[in-house]
Amino acid sequence: MSTGLVAAASFLAASTAVLAAPQAPAAPPVSDRITNPVAEFAGIDKITGRIITFDVYIDETVQFGALQVTPRVCYSRPETEQPKTDSFVEVDEITLDRKIRRIFTGWMFAESPGLNAVEHAVYDVWLKGCKQKSDVPPPTAAKADTGKPKTNAARPKAPAQPADAAPEPTDAAPTPDGADTTDQN
Repeated sequence: MSTGLVAAASFLAASTAVLAAPQAPAAPPVSDRITNPVAEFAGIDKITGRIITFDVYIDETVQFGALQVTPRVCYSRPETEQPKTDSFVEVDEITLDRKIRRIFTGWMFAESPGLNAVEHAVYDVWLKGCKQKSDVPPPTAAKADTGKPKTNAARPKAPAQPADAAPEPTDAAPTPDGADTTDQN
């Protein structure tokens, strides 16, 4: 029975020592990621050697060479935290026979552009960052201009001639039997 008491006493001493030890500081709270309406990409045309930066609104498609780039989301972190910028992107290729073929679907990371960049035979595309605003007008403004019905297109066309009037024949108009009706004097 004394060994049981010694074991219980040592257990109590160990547990109180653990409870009395200073607690480790808690991890800093992780702030929410920021959802951005614009993804900024860079692309290289390997034939000309030009590097182009272009903005794409979320769920819109922009064509870069033979590639069509469509970001679905673009997340970033507040400036007070370590940067972590990522975007879920779909990239399609327009083939020579004018078919569209998906060549990439996945996450791109701005801090690691080589990790999931699209490497095409002629064009490469990678994520540079996410933005809240862009110099490019938003797609809703462009759709609003093209989506408005034309005032003339909504009206039915008036007949050019009354329905009972027959059109006057011209000199070059063929007859129903195909004979030439021009004056041959």
